Amino acid sequence: MMKNVYIKDTIKKIGEEVELFGWVEAIRDHKKIVFIDLRDRSGIVQVVGGEEFKSLSNEDVIYIKGVVKKRPEKLINPNIKTGQIEIEAKKYQILSKAKTLPFPINNDGYQIKEEVRLKYRYLDLRRERMKKNLFLRHRFLKTIRDFMDQEKFVEVETPILTKATPEGARDFLVPSRLQPGKFYALPQSPQQYKQLLMVAEIEKYFQIARCFRDEDPRADRAYGEFTQIDIEKSFTSPEEIREIVEKLLTFSIKKVFPEKKIYQIPFPKITYQQAINKYHSDRPDIRKDKNPNLLAFCWIIDFPCFEWKEAENRWDAVHHPFTAPKKEDLPLLKKGGYKKVRADQYDLVLNGFEVGGGSIRITDPSLQTKIFEIMGHTKKQVEEKFGHLLEAFSYGVPPHGGIALGFDRMLQVILNEPSVREVIAFPSTSGGKTAVMNAPAKIDKDQLKELGIKVID
Repeated sequence: MMKNVYIKDTIKKIGEEVELFGWVEAIRDHKKIVFIDLRDRSGIVQVVGGEEFKSLSNEDVIYIKGVVKKRPEKLINPNIKTGQIEIEAKKYQILSKAKTLPFPINNDGYQIKEEVRLKYRYLDLRRERMKKNLFLRHRFLKTIRDFMDQEKFVEVETPILTKATPEGARDFLVPSRLQPGKFYALPQSPQQYKQLLMVAEIEKYFQIARCFRDEDPRADRAYGEFTQIDIEKSFTSPEEIREIVEKLLTFSIKKVFPEKKIYQIPFPKITYQQAINKYHSDRPDIRKDKNPNLLAFCWIIDFPCFEWKEAENRWDAVHHPFTAPKKEDLPLLKKGGYKKVRADQYDLVLNGFEVGGGSIRITDPSLQTKIFEIMGHTKKQVEEKFGHLLEAFSYGVPPHGGIALGFDRMLQVILNEPSVREVIAFPSTSGGKTAVMNAPAKIDKDQLKELGIKVID
């Protein structure tokens, strides 16, 4: 029984008969001889046939059985990997006919309206650039997983249906059928769960986590959902977390993106105040030469713990409410000097983009309650929203800290893409609609009735 092969492997099978499956990239009709370019995920090859190929159209899906033959020297095509060979067709079959595509896929696609590309994303992903981005995304994630496994971190999946808690962005809410009038929330991050895993004695945790935030979209931020690399460790320090991340990224980038050069290792450390004074930004691009293959990571440290929200007339956490203040600044909390309190926080910046943020966490229940009160929560609200976490800390909690790396944004910067949506298979549009599926959409009245929900026009 003959086994089909990928197109890229045909160059190793000169003189052999092969079976290929793929899409018709192009057709060149030379009357009695018809040439087609056949494409699969691995590449393109020229197939030589007769008048039977005249019924083919671009993007038809076909089966080919034929012999791999070496091309004459003067007919070699140096622009494709299989340019030294061609397939002499013996048998072919049309598996699926294709209509005319709504846009060309043989270019980079940047000039096509994004709304149209996302409406037909399954076609947009056929273009070479988009396939390459997805394959690199896969390899980057796999390499990260391999590294974390070697470092004895345990990947733990945390719930998607969870509880609404104030973590800095709007929640996506999910109504409960079994408990009418109550709602789940999709996680803005696994923050509380990963801290609970430290209480559970996991000690070294990581996760390729899906996170959900109802934030306004930007070029470097996908609307709705995104992927982050979550890392948490017990009995650690800011220096150790930063060292782990530097080793992870140095290893992964060297393996997956060998053409890239990291500007400086170890990554430079810049205080928040130094960054503001010198670069007028807390996410500076420290490259002197803006070469596209140069990756300039740096750490921003010594952030303020709190910021004043004028519109809300209250203090808020700069990072998140679980970030520990620096020990030497704890006396300032008692005096009300919140503006001067620094956080045990560290942000990772790449070429002017924030790609990660982490901190040492609060493990003292009384300090955690105090932080929430500074942010305007009453003791009753703290108990309702965070009582489960504070109770967990009462059973023996190790000191711990961690970081979350924005995977989509990091990949966007590494690949020099203009938008984070270029590195996600099915992203939402800038207007918040999902690709292809056209959600959000109206819900059937019977479903709403079952959930006890009425929509007000």
